[in-house]
Amino acid sequence: MNTLHPTLKSWADSGDWLTIPPCGHRVFYREFGSRDASPDNTALLIHGFPESSFSWHKVIEGLHQRFDRLVVLDLVGYGLSDKPDATRFGYSLMEQADVALMVWAHLGVRGGHLIAHDMGDSVSTELLARSVEGLLPAGFDAGFQSVTFTNGSMVLSLASLRVTQRLLLTRMGPSLTRLVNKRTFVQQVRSAHGAETLSDVDIDHMWAANCLQDGHRKSYLTIRYLFDRRRFETARWLPALAATTIPIHLCWGEADAVARVEMAHYLKQHVCTSAQLSLMPGVGHFCQISDPGIWIDTMLAYYSAGA
Repeated sequence: MNTLHPTLKSWADSGDWLTIPPCGHRVFYREFGSRDASPDNTALLIHGFPESSFSWHKVIEGLHQRFDRLVVLDLVGYGLSDKPDATRFGYSLMEQADVALMVWAHLGVRGGHLIAHDMGDSVSTELLARSVEGLLPAGFDAGFQSVTFTNGSMVLSLASLRVTQRLLLTRMGPSLTRLVNKRTFVQQVRSAHGAETLSDVDIDHMWAANCLQDGHRKSYLTIRYLFDRRRFETARWLPALAATTIPIHLCWGEADAVARVEMAHYLKQHVCTSAQLSLMPGVGHFCQISDPGIWIDTMLAYYSAGA
């Protein structure tokens, strides 16, 4: 493993890794609080692209005001987890959902409140579809108490993908990643965020986590989830979102330049009409990183209302 940024080293030292079948990839996870917490007092967090579990570090303390246990993980290809090539992992949303469930099973998690951001929203729609179908593992018998979706491209036709994102999905993707450096990474992250609220330090942490095991050279693999989004969005995931009886929360930064706020309004009006919609004015795409105080206040207000 590359030399760790000091902040990431501290994060890594407080976590652990699980080796998952069938290829033996190591997946990083970290727990906070008590393993004795009930599912209603447990929060399960799934990060986005191009992020990691560290993206939640500013909101852990705030979430502890509501939850006795929190679990974060790095999906395969992200952060401190292994970043295999395409011959050893397909980087599909189905596989990433399996990864999350294996980590939770290892930790004895029976259920909890699911909180997701960006690509994590897409992983969570697959988990939600399995819940609707009754296909979650037997050990996850308490299921999801609620699901919060935050600034993710859940309706891909309404997303304003950056040029680089589009190119990574083409045959140029592998060649393009060889040109990625910190300068281009910073430009893309700031462009996606859509607000002037993301600090240089925050982006430094994102860049450092991406560079582990040359992950910045594999973004053409991790972004493959958008192919799944196109394939299963209207056939599987949006219908599951419409059919579920699990409480749904749409928590959205209005300044997001990629997963624009129109997407949240569309989901509320046409897909999950019973969902709670919470808007955060002036807040960009990486909302829990750039504006943790606003994000926490918004989340706690939702849970205080009965979720």
